[in-house]
Formats: sequence, C-alpha cells, structure tokens
Amino acid sequence: MVSENELVAKITWRLMPWLGFLYLIAYIDRQNVSFAKLQMVDALGLSEYAYGLGASLFFIGYFIFEVPSNLLLTRFGASKWFARILVSWGIVTIALAFTANATMFYILRFLLGACEAGFFPGVLYLLTLWYPSDHRGRMVGLFMIFSAVANAVGAPLGGTLLSLDGMLGFAGWEWVFLATGIPAVLAGIATLFLLPDRPEQAAFLNEPERKWLAQRLASEDAGIDAHGRNPLMALLDARVILMSVCFIGFPLSAYGLSYWLPTIVKSFGVDSMSNGFLNIIPWVLVAIGLYFVPTAAARSKSQTAYIIGPAVVGIVCLVASAVLTNHALQFAFLCLAAAGIFAGQPVFWNLPSKFLKGAGAAAGLAAINSVGNLGGFVAQNVVPWIRDATGSATAPMFFLALCLAITAVLVLAVQHTIARNGDASGN
Repeated sequence: MVSENELVAKITWRLMPWLGFLYLIAYIDRQNVSFAKLQMVDALGLSEYAYGLGASLFFIGYFIFEVPSNLLLTRFGASKWFARILVSWGIVTIALAFTANATMFYILRFLLGACEAGFFPGVLYLLTLWYPSDHRGRMVGLFMIFSAVANAVGAPLGGTLLSLDGMLGFAGWEWVFLATGIPAVLAGIATLFLLPDRPEQAAFLNEPERKWLAQRLASEDAGIDAHGRNPLMALLDARVILMSVCFIGFPLSAYGLSYWLPTIVKSFGVDSMSNGFLNIIPWVLVAIGLYFVPTAAARSKSQTAYIIGPAVVGIVCLVASAVLTNHALQFAFLCLAAAGIFAGQPVFWNLPSKFLKGAGAAAGLAAINSVGNLGGFVAQNVVPWIRDATGSATAPMFFLALCLAITAVLVLAVQHTIARNGDASGN
C-alpha cells in the first residue's frame, strides 16, 4: 500500500532541491543589475533615469513572452524547456558584461526578461503534475524560500564581485554579470539530465507509486470543466483575469521593498558593509514565513486567512516604518513587512488549481504571473519618483502599503468568484 506522506516526501527530496537551486540562480540574476549599477552608471555615462528604465524593461519582455513560454513547456517538457530558459538567460546575462551604451543595455534587459519568462509559472505548472492539491501550497512555499536565500546572499556576493575590479582586465560590474551568468548556462545543461518531466517517466518511482499518483491527480481533476483545460479559454476566464489584477500588488510591494530597502538603510547613516549584512535579516524572516504560513494553510479548511493575514501584517508594518522616526524601529517593521508580503503568496498560488488543469493551467498560471510581475516595472519607476518628489526615503512605503491593501481586498473577490462558480467550498 502506498503511503501518501512517504510518496510526497520522496518526490520532494528528488525535485525541490534542484528546482530551488535554479530559482536561487534566477533571483541572483535579477539582483545583479542593482549591484552592477554602483559602477556601471559612471563607467558608461548613463543617467539614473536611463539605468532605471533599462532595469525595468526586464519586466516588459517577461510580460510579453510568459504565456507562450509556458505553453511551449507543455509541448517540449520541463527538462528541455527549463534548460532552454536557463541557457538563454545565462548567455544574455554574460552579454550584459559587454554593454557599451544605453541602447545595448535596453535591448539586453528586454531580452533577459523574454528569456527568463516562463520559469516561475513553469515550476507552478510542474507541481500540478507531481503533487496532490493539498501539498502544492507548501511546495510553492518551499520553492520560494530559495528566493529569500538569494536575497540574503546577494548583497555580500555583489559586493565581493565588485571588489574584483580590474582582475583579468574586467571591471567589477562586468564581473557581476559574468559570475552570475555562467552558472545559469551550466545549470541549464545539467537540467537536461537531472529533471524528470512527469511521474510516469520517473525512474525513482515504482509502478504502484506512479499508479496511485495518477489516480489521485485524475480524481482531483475530475470536477474541473473542459474550458478550464483550454489555453485560450483559460486566458479569457474571469477568474484568471481577476487573479492577474489581484496579484500585481504582491510583486509591486515585494520589488518595491527589496530594491529600495538598501537605500532606506543607507539613509540611516550606516556604512556599505553594515548595510549589506543588515539586509540579510528581512530575508531570514521571509524564509521563516514561507515555511510556516503555507504549512499551516495546508492543515486548514479555509485558506483565505493565510493570504490576507500576512498581507495585513505587511500593510501595518509598511505604514509604521514610514510614520516612526526611530531608525531601529523603522528597520524592524520593514523586516516584518517583507515577511508579510511574501508569506501568503504560496497559498495564493494554490487557488488556480481549483479550476485549471493541463494546458489551461500552464496558460492561466503564466498569465497571472506575467501581469502581476508588471508590478515590478511599476515599483522600479514609481518608488524612486515618490522619493524624489517627497525627499523622504520612507515615503514610498505608503504607496506600497496602499497597493498591498488593494490586493488584500481583491483576494476576497477572487475567493468569492471561485466559490460562485462552484469550484471551491469552505474557503
């Protein structure tokens, strides 16, 4: 007899470490542009506006190619398609080390977003092929912990790479791109051999385990209507559209805080080294939240509280950080705000599995993530504008809190819409 918990643990130990490692590489690659900026702006004679625009063009390429990328994943399989994603974004990252002017920077940042598009929602789709729905939120949380690790190690890593300025004839900012692009290429090649596409192809599962998992997933999908399986109809589904708009607030507040936090801490008067190490603290709290909140949600019949509750914590803490004047308290509330912003997201990503499957799930998840990640584009442009307009490093936190509050309200609308269509109960 197959034990569900033992089977889930077996799959998790085989899949999640490698998927998480790939996400760590992805997040460090997203961070590298903020560290390269410290030398790259002066080296290329770029204005702050030009650099900010170029950095944010990543999200436009990401938005355009997210859905096509995830649909191609269903055709070619995760191992081949993730390998393509990793190798291509690694090559573009390496090319950024040879950026000569603003135009080249714009093109490469757009291409980087286009190349990476499909990775995160691709993993979400892959989890629907391997895990019963009760376990997916916890797995997404486990997967996202690696983004917290990437943020925690990113600052010391970026500073170290910048210190290599002049070694082998490369500037420090060029080393930032070279050293973060090469691992993506190597990991992409390894993915071809290390990542199984589907349970039925997995050599590490025996026949009874494959059969049990197939039956369990089929029974869960039995209540999902046919239009939820159609990619085009999934994109037109009101629930997908509402979730896409709803999700914007999470990346917007997350990127707004993560990109701006070093600037806020710098305004406290701390040196660069202290700033880097202080920025590890919020990501430790994020990792803790990403583990405990989805785990608690998996044991509960109602998931709404585990999405909205952390968001409310984030809202209150963002406002407190902007109102208070004591630097220690400001920093403490910003750390708690980071945990609140991230902790409920894995539970949010469990909602689409209530009404989407197959190619429809791939398209729907990609659409939600691509639209939502436009929040990163907004954050990278609006947050500095608010800071310049107000002269306050913490004033943008009011804007982030407002966006997160709108998201919390929209979560209730999403749950109501899903329940009204008869695809969820007791949530």
